[in-house]
Amino acid sequence: MHSKNRVTNKDRIENEPGFAERLRSALSGPKPISLYLLLLIAVTVIPAIGVSVVLLQRNNEAQNEVVTTLAEAMAGSIVEAIDRELSGMATTLRVLSTTPSLSDSDLEDFYERSRLALAGTGTYFLLLDENLNQLLNTRVPFGTPLGPTSDPESARAALQNPGKTVSGVFFGKTSQNWVFNVLLPYVPDSGPSRLMVMTRNASSLADTLSQQILRGGWNASLVDQNGLVIASSSQDSKIGEKFFLDIGGAGRYRGARPAEDAKGDTYIAIVDESIYSGWKAVVWASTDTVEEPMRRSLRMLIIGGILVITIGTLAAWLLGRQIAGPVRRLARDARRLGAGETVQAIEYPIAEVATVSTALSEAAIDRQQAENEIRLLMREVAHRSKNQLTVVASMAKQTARNARSFAAFHDTFQKRLYGLARSTDLLIAGGAAGVELRELLSAQINPFRPEDPKRMTMEGPRFRLGNQPAQTIGLAIHELATNASKYGAFASDTGSLDLSWKVEDDTLKLVWRERVPRLRRRTGRRGFGTEIIERMVGGTLDADISRVFHRDGLECIFAIPVERLVPESAKPKHPDDANAD
Repeated sequence: MHSKNRVTNKDRIENEPGFAERLRSALSGPKPISLYLLLLIAVTVIPAIGVSVVLLQRNNEAQNEVVTTLAEAMAGSIVEAIDRELSGMATTLRVLSTTPSLSDSDLEDFYERSRLALAGTGTYFLLLDENLNQLLNTRVPFGTPLGPTSDPESARAALQNPGKTVSGVFFGKTSQNWVFNVLLPYVPDSGPSRLMVMTRNASSLADTLSQQILRGGWNASLVDQNGLVIASSSQDSKIGEKFFLDIGGAGRYRGARPAEDAKGDTYIAIVDESIYSGWKAVVWASTDTVEEPMRRSLRMLIIGGILVITIGTLAAWLLGRQIAGPVRRLARDARRLGAGETVQAIEYPIAEVATVSTALSEAAIDRQQAENEIRLLMREVAHRSKNQLTVVASMAKQTARNARSFAAFHDTFQKRLYGLARSTDLLIAGGAAGVELRELLSAQINPFRPEDPKRMTMEGPRFRLGNQPAQTIGLAIHELATNASKYGAFASDTGSLDLSWKVEDDTLKLVWRERVPRLRRRTGRRGFGTEIIERMVGGTLDADISRVFHRDGLECIFAIPVERLVPESAKPKHPDDANAD
């Protein structure tokens, strides 16, 4: 019952006169500035909170990626450096194997040469016989009694391997130090096999580790095939002892792996194994050390996020007051721009708003200029189109008048249209500047000229024609070239054409001279070419035309006033206009 009454009351309110209009006005009408300020603050604060959360998450991911990348690069760099050291030792062994005294079994001479070659390098040379007994050792004087090698396992493996062998770390009896060997078998031409050994103290590799960038609690250790420490940047990892972290079995491993020591403390370890020696470079640090920079960054991001939210809220409130008025003015100017009215730029206190105001003012000016240019171009297009249609209509009439069949009309009219099109292309390319006379003549004659360049010459100075004169002259030259290809210079294999022009006394003199050894009999029929030459060139351009049929060909001379040919932009101003300026 109560529910029915509530529905009835709601329906009565919605059906009241003017309710829909009041609701629409409340939703779409003007709002108080306080509402826009609240919205602006919300738009500033909410994205700031979202960005802060995203940045915290991304920072955590980026921190882990940076740690992994740097550690991998460090481990790889250590492996490369150690491989260079071992490769150098193996190369030295190969060089020593070529010593003549070794092949001659002159061990004392070979000892002296080896000792001198390795002096100051921290590296020593051993020579073992087939029973793994030491024949010489550059750590001690030659002739000192020597026993078997301290690392028989690596020595036996080296005798079975034709290439180099790298041992693990072991305690040397002669050196009384932790050392490692690089072994290379030597097979003389006669006699039993020998084993060449390059030995070095493991502690010498500490310098190689110290050259790497190890900061922020990170350490590096070099571990042999048996898991024994060869060298380490940490005092907790001693040479010859088992590495304190469980780094897994053999194989190259890219990326961070968790590891624990005997006490249960957690570490992050990066392991990279050398293919050359089988040793492992381990870059490690405690988990607390690695995560401390991340925690510090997170704290700074949280504090920075709070500051950004606070400053953003205050800035939104201030900017809301500064923007409200100018935006309304810009909206008014935009409406004036849409109506085609002039818009004046206003100096606003906000640079961006002032830039928009200036842009609106410039847009209004550009719009007026564009409209004027469009109207001018439309008038020019209409004028040129009318001229072209007049020319085409005249061509059609004259061609039809002189054509004996439709096929002849179609062929002749099509060629004349092509000639007109070539002239039009030059007119469009030249624009208001006009057309170069030589280019116009070449465009009309090239479709008819012979392949032999000696049969045609063109000579004359540079001369630029206006658009309308260029069109008329182009049609006339096309007709002359067509006649030359049918009856004149281009109709035979021996005819030639000389085309020249010059300017004298403000008159362009254009001479068309054909030379044909065997000239066909001239017909008395008057064609479209004659109409073009006499009516259009003669009447339109006030030209004096002389056509003479010599015994060896046609000579046509055009004398045209320069003022009827040059473009409008090149004509001198009227004296009255000059005085007015």
